[in-house]
Amino acid sequence: MATGVPQYRRQAVPATPPPVSSAARVVQYDTVTVQVRHGLEAVDILRLRRACGAVQQTAAGTAIAFLVPAGTALRWHLTGSACTPGADLLPPTDPRWIIPPSGSQPYPRPTDAWVLRSALCEAATTLTAGGLGPL
Repeated sequence: MATGVPQYRRQAVPATPPPVSSAARVVQYDTVTVQVRHGLEAVDILRLRRACGAVQQTAAGTAIAFLVPAGTALRWHLTGSACTPGADLLPPTDPRWIIPPSGSQPYPRPTDAWVLRSALCEAATTLTAGGLGPL
């Protein structure tokens, strides 16, 4: 490590599935929403890192919504994005899924909020450098 340079470490958290409410057995997520161009660039970055969870397009088609673990909205602060508690999940066959739920899991896999934040920042930098920003 270099001296004089702050080192940021992410706390190790065991990989656990999203919280499930016992009453209705419904998986809970929060939703991070960004503009379409910004979101699609972030999806590409996350897919290259093999870190992209379920992603859907909003009903109006003007934004991309990333599913993140419940509780993320309490500490999400990133310009150009909004994080809201809860998520309206689409049926698995709906064409608005950009990255649909897959595999044997009965619930969509959320994107890690820390990794998503990094990808959104990188996407904003890429879009700005390409003359497509500011967001």
